[in-house]
Amino acid sequence: MVHHQIKVVQALASAITEGGRGANGTAFPNQPEKALKLYEFEGSPFCRRVREVMTLLNLDYEVYPCPKGGTKYRKIVKELGGKAQFPFFVDENTGEKLYESQDIIQYLFKNYGKSGKTPKKYTHYPKLPLVAFAGTLINGARGVWINKKIINRSAPEQLVQLWGFEASPYTRVVRGVLTELEIPFVFHNVAKERWQDQGPSILRLKPGKYEALKGGKREKIVSVMGRVKKDIQVPYFEDPNTGAKIFESEAIINYLQRKYGA
Repeated sequence: MVHHQIKVVQALASAITEGGRGANGTAFPNQPEKALKLYEFEGSPFCRRVREVMTLLNLDYEVYPCPKGGTKYRKIVKELGGKAQFPFFVDENTGEKLYESQDIIQYLFKNYGKSGKTPKKYTHYPKLPLVAFAGTLINGARGVWINKKIINRSAPEQLVQLWGFEASPYTRVVRGVLTELEIPFVFHNVAKERWQDQGPSILRLKPGKYEALKGGKREKIVSVMGRVKKDIQVPYFEDPNTGAKIFESEAIINYLQRKYGA
């Protein structure tokens, strides 16, 4: 079994291949009333493109994992859209249902971006996502296939909750396990809002006590995460089915494997 820290290093290398996209986002997102829904799997480079933009726009959304061999949500996607193709995006605020990653990205900027326009760097992706695919391989292709031990097992009654951002390697390894266990979850984006947020919690570019941007999303999230030092550390996980509240990726993964993967 690959050691946890090696997995984290692989996830970090995977993030670097994408040029750091999926780390920064607006402090003042246009979060819709009804939850956005994304049917996807962690190891898909096309799904990754969408997740990066969701982080840039700092949007929270529901994730329904559809790993290869999955039995729960792949069939729902086929029922809703007519084919098992991923990502599949549903916005119940408008009734929109979309498949192609580029179409989803343009839709997100149009409806939830500040200007309504897609920035030039996001208008045209390579038809073959070679860089993102390389990132998937570097990450050990985690979050691609179902864990065969849990096939046909019922999902938790309530959606579990995960706080993080796309490029966070510690968050990535947790999302990979959630995908492989086919556990649906709410992903709360906690994007870096300004230069003072850059770096891990103990090694930020701005030394001293951490102060979230006044009125920004991070300021509101701090109290939810319950950190004594009023800091931001990801990933953070909550399971409303059991009352579990956990920091540290390794501890979260151990909990998921013990509770839902055994």
